[in-house]
Amino acid sequence: MTVTRFAPSPNGSLHLGHAFSAIVAHDLAREAGGRFLLRIEDIDGPRSRPELVDEFRRDLEWLGLEWEEVPAQSTRLATYEEAAHDLLERGYLYPCTCTRAEIEALEPRLGSQGAIYPGTCKGRLLDPGKSAALRLDIDRAMADTGELVWEDALAGCQTADPREAGDVVIVRKDAPASYHLAATLDDAADEVTLVTRGADLFPATHIHRLLQALLGLPVPRWHHHGLLLDDSGQKLAKRRGSPSLADRRESGEDGRALAARLRAGEFPAGITLANS
Repeated sequence: MTVTRFAPSPNGSLHLGHAFSAIVAHDLAREAGGRFLLRIEDIDGPRSRPELVDEFRRDLEWLGLEWEEVPAQSTRLATYEEAAHDLLERGYLYPCTCTRAEIEALEPRLGSQGAIYPGTCKGRLLDPGKSAALRLDIDRAMADTGELVWEDALAGCQTADPREAGDVVIVRKDAPASYHLAATLDDAADEVTLVTRGADLFPATHIHRLLQALLGLPVPRWHHHGLLLDDSGQKLAKRRGSPSLADRRESGEDGRALAARLRAGEFPAGITLANS
């Protein structure tokens, strides 16, 4: 059975880009006679605003979507802690006290996901009283897993290349898990078989495939869809004040008609669909 999910974070209102992503996931599940899940990713500390969750539900209903809701991330903390402890005990994680400014000062090499951590803290004795993140030792992990592959519905078979991202953070200093660990564990727990998300997250899938191998998790297929762009050519984002679905809904706009336009590729002026 095809199982997809839409997993928004309640740190800002949904916009057209979220609507498009939810519609893609919803329609792929429905076309296959499967299940479409809603999962709230709410472990982003003080940035998470619980009151937005009901707003999200109203937005999806306004778009004409039907879903099953699964437990939010905040209910799964023990699962994240257990997995992180397992990876740490097996030598795949190491503590890192570096700040973003300290890493940037080293002028690190840039990869597909930004600055590649130069491994400053790997093998160092650190002050146990200092706050530390936990990073994944990519080289050690890949030496044990060997070559890994994964399949994208649009781009085909991929050979996992997690080294391109460097030793990514698995447990943040301010949260019980990074996106990489939480999303990977959640998709397995929710029995997601087709992970749908924007093409901007394509590089992250290499890391997620490695984590699945290390943790013995099932391997889904992926579908990285194109992105909706604003008139400056940038993807729609909460931080740039992209118009919210809630504002459109409350103004009396027809949500089902908007969903039909998104499905048909008819976007508001200045917005185009970027192919992955």
